[in-house]
Amino acid sequence: MAARRAWLRVGLLFCFLPQVYCEYGMVHVLSEKGSSKGKDYCILFNSQWAHLPHDLGKASLLQLQDQTASVLCSPSDVPDGGFNNQIPMVMRGNCTFYEKVRLAQINGARGLLIVSRERLVPPGGNRSQYEEIDIPVALLSYTDMLDIGKSFGSSVKGAMYAPNEPVLDYNMVIIFVMAVGTVAIGGYWAGSRDVKKRYMKHKRDDGAEKHDDETVDVTPIMICVFVVMCCSMLVLLYFFYDHLVYVIIGIFCLAASIGLYSCLSPFVRRFPLGKCRIPDNNLPYFHKRPQVRMLLLAIFCISVSIVWGIFRNEDQWAWVLQDALGIAFCLYMLKTIRLPTFKGCTLLLLVLFVYDVFFVFITPFLTKTGESIMVEVAAGPSDSATHEKLPMVLKVPRLNSSPLALCDRPFSLLGFGDILVPGLLVAYCHRFDIQVQSSRVYFVACTIAYGIGLLVTFVALALMQMGQPALLYLVPCTLLTSFAVALWRKELAMFWTGSGFAKDLPQPPLVIAPVNCPELPKDSNVPASQQDTEQMTNPTLHVKELHGPTSAAEELADTDTKMDQSEISVTQSKEPAGQNKDDLESKCLNGEQKQLE
Repeated sequence: MAARRAWLRVGLLFCFLPQVYCEYGMVHVLSEKGSSKGKDYCILFNSQWAHLPHDLGKASLLQLQDQTASVLCSPSDVPDGGFNNQIPMVMRGNCTFYEKVRLAQINGARGLLIVSRERLVPPGGNRSQYEEIDIPVALLSYTDMLDIGKSFGSSVKGAMYAPNEPVLDYNMVIIFVMAVGTVAIGGYWAGSRDVKKRYMKHKRDDGAEKHDDETVDVTPIMICVFVVMCCSMLVLLYFFYDHLVYVIIGIFCLAASIGLYSCLSPFVRRFPLGKCRIPDNNLPYFHKRPQVRMLLLAIFCISVSIVWGIFRNEDQWAWVLQDALGIAFCLYMLKTIRLPTFKGCTLLLLVLFVYDVFFVFITPFLTKTGESIMVEVAAGPSDSATHEKLPMVLKVPRLNSSPLALCDRPFSLLGFGDILVPGLLVAYCHRFDIQVQSSRVYFVACTIAYGIGLLVTFVALALMQMGQPALLYLVPCTLLTSFAVALWRKELAMFWTGSGFAKDLPQPPLVIAPVNCPELPKDSNVPASQQDTEQMTNPTLHVKELHGPTSAAEELADTDTKMDQSEISVTQSKEPAGQNKDDLESKCLNGEQKQLE
């Protein structure tokens, strides 16, 4: 028993090393009657016993003999007549792999399939045993064995082979486009929205809805708390995955619905239909009387999340919904969360860089099985009773037919954190571009750097043939590029502290006290309609935005109010109408201007 546990640990460690990548293979099964199309099943083999051909055409098509009623540990388990030119399927257990394959070879077998109810591991042995055996031996899962009997009956033929893995799957192109597109659109949207928000601050909405959501400025304390929460949740998921995975799925459905609504609402508001509002009521949320079109949009977004939640395990199409909801969630987070300084960006990216590297490369030395906590949680534990997967990833099925896609990883994954964390830096670069009017040089450079970092991640994945922490490559690329651009433009001090942007931009517009102007009685000779037209409902004095070296800007320089204010609202009393109205307006304007100066 102890020996088997030791072999299991060795096998698990073997599976995470690059050289075991080629140990995945396939068995192509056909009915002897030839009435049905063949099907490939995953097998795990050790090439030190015997090599498998890379081409199916060069593999021997032999009869598969079902001997799963025995474990083939003694000569009594061998049927009468032996296994002449056959591939027996026997159950795993009770003896070593060497004993099983030796009995099969002595009795004329041309290969051996060991059916396992447990996790597949490469069948191990020692050097002398490898030299003695010259037939291939592989492990087949119990569920695949049942499917073979159900699909093809008892008379079947099989051929074992191990095709070469492609260097990179074509689905990497799809993941690259989705990731870079999300970062570019989210960073551009977040930057433009944050700067233009001041123009909408004093405009009344046409209803209860607000066109702009509130942003959250991230502080260093929030960053530390967030990282601690991430570490705690990852460790809890590693130990209590089956209990917490449904909590994460529920949170994702709720957050994805909100994100999808936030992304689609600007387009829906452009539609001329559905502007009417629901009647007065006392229901939660509905008491604000939302527009019918926005209510229908909310129902649609919730319905999409519910559909994904019900059919999330449908590998044929559910990944499309998951990616759409994930992209909407990332865009919503990028425009809601704001890093006010490059110093904050650097702190967040570096802390998460260490977090990613630790949980991918260091934790295998701390776990009993030698598994990475990050990879185990992201891909889902193999011994999970629920077989659920975390939805916080973009996933695309592998487009190439390969043993790895069939056996271990049918999808390529990219976590939301690999999009959101660099995306927050891209958004900051775009806001800074608008502030200093630099023709978006920071934004473009940082977006290109993100794409290059993602390509480097894919190359490392192809060379090392194991899961990669993408932030290991994305953080240096984006941070160093942004730093270099600021240094080249001699704006590093302003870029580091967000000077002129982080502090000045969020300040409310300057409100100047009213200047008391005498009010004259209304002229009875003037028609009432004309008086109503001339009278202002919200009498305010709008002073244009101060750009460049104008005289007003020079006078305000000593008061530290060099801000790109969109409007300066000056509240004044109701204007009189009549013969002296023009004179009074001129006096009021002069008084307001003097107070402003």
